[in-house]
Amino acid sequence: MQQDALISAPEPARIKRVARVLIDSSVPHLDRLFDYEVPPSMVQAAAVGARVKVPFGPQQLPGFITEILEDHPSPIKLKALAKLVSDQVVLHREVFEVAELVANRYAGTVWDVVRLAVPPRAARVEKEELLDQLPTLPESPNQVEHYEQGAQTLQAWANGDTLRAVATWVPNFFGSWPGFLLDACRPVLARAQRVLILVPDASDLERLAEHLDEHYGKDCYARLQADDGPTPRYRNFLRAIGGHVQIVIGTRSAAQCHVPDLGLIVLWQDSDQSHREQRAPYQHAREVALLRSTHANCSLLIASPSRSVEAQRLVATGWAIELKVPREILRAQTARVVATTNDFELERDPVLARARIPSLAWREATKALETGPVLVQVARTGFMPALACQDCRTLARCPQCQGPLQLGGSGQHVACKWCGEQYREYRCAECSSPRIRAASIGADRTADELGLAFPKVPVISSTGAKPVRQLNGKPALVVATPGVEPFVEAGYSAVLLLDADKMLAHDSLRNTEEVLSRWFTAASMASSSGVVVLTGTPSPAGAALVRYDPASFAERELGERRELGLPPAVRSAVISGPGSERLIAALDPAMRDRLQIHGPTIIDGPPIEHRYVLFYSYADGAAVTATLRALRARMSAAKDPVVNIAVDPDEVL
Repeated sequence: MQQDALISAPEPARIKRVARVLIDSSVPHLDRLFDYEVPPSMVQAAAVGARVKVPFGPQQLPGFITEILEDHPSPIKLKALAKLVSDQVVLHREVFEVAELVANRYAGTVWDVVRLAVPPRAARVEKEELLDQLPTLPESPNQVEHYEQGAQTLQAWANGDTLRAVATWVPNFFGSWPGFLLDACRPVLARAQRVLILVPDASDLERLAEHLDEHYGKDCYARLQADDGPTPRYRNFLRAIGGHVQIVIGTRSAAQCHVPDLGLIVLWQDSDQSHREQRAPYQHAREVALLRSTHANCSLLIASPSRSVEAQRLVATGWAIELKVPREILRAQTARVVATTNDFELERDPVLARARIPSLAWREATKALETGPVLVQVARTGFMPALACQDCRTLARCPQCQGPLQLGGSGQHVACKWCGEQYREYRCAECSSPRIRAASIGADRTADELGLAFPKVPVISSTGAKPVRQLNGKPALVVATPGVEPFVEAGYSAVLLLDADKMLAHDSLRNTEEVLSRWFTAASMASSSGVVVLTGTPSPAGAALVRYDPASFAERELGERRELGLPPAVRSAVISGPGSERLIAALDPAMRDRLQIHGPTIIDGPPIEHRYVLFYSYADGAAVTATLRALRARMSAAKDPVVNIAVDPDEVL
């Protein structure tokens, strides 16, 4: 009977050509490839990496062909491709493979990664003739040569060797940071290989583009940024993947752009939160660059005025070498950094530590304004972004929605940040006092105060809502929040870092590291003959700034996190959402033994959600994320409540 059954079993149907398609779906249990028959009308044009539309249930979904199989056996009758949207190859094999690695690392879906790697199509651009544009390499001294191990690094890249490096960029050292990044790229470009440069945001991208225009030639690079609009973005994307340029620059989504014969990936300021994707699977450009460097066996440079703990870990493990400037050159090239809390200054001014703008800062600002602009970095925007009762110090809250109250400007009424309700006669909910005080002072109020103190000097405010991109070198007081400090070609005569205590008081694992990065970024804008004044109480971060030694702080921070078992010494994941309890309960005992599970923490709804924090070793990383990914897919197929997984997030604690 068994033999008869085997003989009578039908053979699988054989289809001449089958396309495996990645469909446009973020649903976890659909995170796989689907087979479709390639109809005769598409046999010649259908290619791996092309856009298609496929029948899926009652609808048609966009997708990409990832593989074409010849004479492929199929146990079922396959549906045919519905439409070949374009024969332009836009999803290259290397990008798809890296997308799978990223999805595995972050327990996400491949489509969520790919949709960021390939921008939307602009059909008419595909008909344009794209010409090759080669850069003109400048003949000038190379900044990198003056760094310890810099000459060896340049020689390795000139020889085509794969080498990874972490650099602490020093300001005023023969040029700007765009010049430093391009100097690092020069040996790779000279070998006719290509480079990919990633920066945090649009303002950094604009500065890099301006440097390229001036020193390497216009149109010698492809710039990938969503803000440029769909048509220019897609045109530059085709120039990049087609190998028409040697230099590709962009923000975080460009980390996954296909670049033929890629020799070097450069990442600027990896500690900037803008490098973190805000949509699932929340990948960080640094980790994508690391995965891609390993997969493509290409070199990598991570550079910044500061040093992230993750970058320090790469140096400590020997995965990357360190590029730093010798101490004697460092002292000559950087601005003098002073803290208002040193013993000498405290003896001269006993109230110095409690003053928001201490007398030392006033003196240095007054002196610096004789020669150029002065940058004043403050913690927050607004006039008085937080208020409190003058008598009992209770924070002022809106009686309607309990939102924080603020004062938008001189002569304005107290108003709620959340609902906008205004209060002409506000009284404290605790003691009924009508008197209020500023719990914090914003950029606008600081600008008003400085305008009164220096009536003959223009005061310029630069905030996220109203950024000022660039200024000339004329004397001016520039009040800015972190990240939107205007660029001055010759550098600021002085940089005042106010609100240090308020910045450091935020309760977060990474807060001190991020604050120090903002300080070093601001300090790097001072001229070599200028001065940087740090206010506030003494702190390890402040000491690192005074020494101009971000690496020592990162090394100390990494050591402490190893002792405590905290990221990045270990890996982490945050599980949240209505289905988080079910996912944690579904973990088998063997996997639980690999994890430290903290939680649940209740997140107020509706609906009420639970949040779990998981810690695990790097050795167990692949197994843990694969398990989380599989469990979420299983729950998705069973129509269980949604689970959100964030692997190695910035705010784990």
